[in-house]
Amino acid sequence: MEQQELIPHLFRTEYRKIVSVLCRRFGLDQIEIAEDITSDTFLAAAQTWAVKGLPPLPVAWLYNVAKNKAINYLQRNNLFDNKIVPGLKSNAFSIQEPEIDLSPKNIYDSQLQMMFAICHPSIPAEAQIGLALRILCGFGIEEIAGAFLVNKETINKRLFRAKEKLRSEKVQIEFPGEAEIDKRLETVLTTLYLLFNEGYYSESQDAVLREELCLEAMRLTYLLIENEQTNKPPVNALIALMCFHASRFEARKNSNGEIVLYQDQDEALWNYELIAKGAYFLRLASTGNSISRYHLEASIAYWHTQKNDTQEKWENILQLYNRLLQLEYSPVAALNRTYALSKADPIYGKIQAISEAEKLKLTDNYLYHSLLGELYTDIDNAKSILHLNTAMSLAKTAADKKILSKKILLCEQKQQLK
Repeated sequence: MEQQELIPHLFRTEYRKIVSVLCRRFGLDQIEIAEDITSDTFLAAAQTWAVKGLPPLPVAWLYNVAKNKAINYLQRNNLFDNKIVPGLKSNAFSIQEPEIDLSPKNIYDSQLQMMFAICHPSIPAEAQIGLALRILCGFGIEEIAGAFLVNKETINKRLFRAKEKLRSEKVQIEFPGEAEIDKRLETVLTTLYLLFNEGYYSESQDAVLREELCLEAMRLTYLLIENEQTNKPPVNALIALMCFHASRFEARKNSNGEIVLYQDQDEALWNYELIAKGAYFLRLASTGNSISRYHLEASIAYWHTQKNDTQEKWENILQLYNRLLQLEYSPVAALNRTYALSKADPIYGKIQAISEAEKLKLTDNYLYHSLLGELYTDIDNAKSILHLNTAMSLAKTAADKKILSKKILLCEQKQQLK
């Protein structure tokens, strides 16, 4: 890998590890120092490697430089603290060298503990995701601003307030106690779920799929799987859900980078190894006496990996949506349910689905109008065109607008044939 490609790659994979270890060593009240030291380390790599070439072990080089910078920082602090302490002894300068532990175990523990610190319930959800993107995923401020459709100043303020909240609440980088772990784990899973969704369907950039966001969410979720205390059924259900969705990544876009709708996807492009992994984790999630939204959504995603377009498949999906809405209602899930309803009954399904969808009155949602446009096709093409045009006006990405324009053209052709 060329240097110009290697440094961004290492920044994405190693930044979070170094920051997490340093934050654990310094404390969250010095999180900016940890970030500065880590950023300085990568700046030093870019400057040094450009002149001297790549070192034999680039990751070890980064860890060594970061460790030395952290030790220098701690020694300067110790020296300052000792100088202002009354009665300083003559041997005060022989301070024992601080320890910076960049062992694999400490890196793993630090990332896991940092995850729980960032997802503290006192911090708003959007700030949790922002911190996760910045600290645990190594995303730049511009990238995070793009993910939230806001400017850099807004993100900087949001992250600053979140960090201040961590300080005021005296949040520690540590693993929650047994009594609190389930409560905190729920917040962590919500953050990871939203992070994956931001990559799976993002309105922030004209990109069909932001795989790097999805893969970061999967990697962080797998950290929870590897820990005995957090390897619980909802975690297995969430990673199963991610595996099922990720299995269809390659089929979701064509050679021009345009989105490919589910019914038009090439089944040969699906990743059957990921589907098998998803099924494995879903079986592990079936232990215990409770069911979460992730269990139901993973089961729905599983059925979408079964290409056969049978009534049984859509009936199963419909029943799963019914249970999901009873467990945790959301307008988007209700909208998705109406599509399953239209497919489950080949005779009256579309009529029933139109009735159910219109009750939702999600008039500001482009997906609502897009679905109604599809449901009205061949029933009332004039209404279909009306809804599709409304959806076009509400859509935010070029990919969505292109799909809608094709649907409108097809519907207009049908209308002209009558």
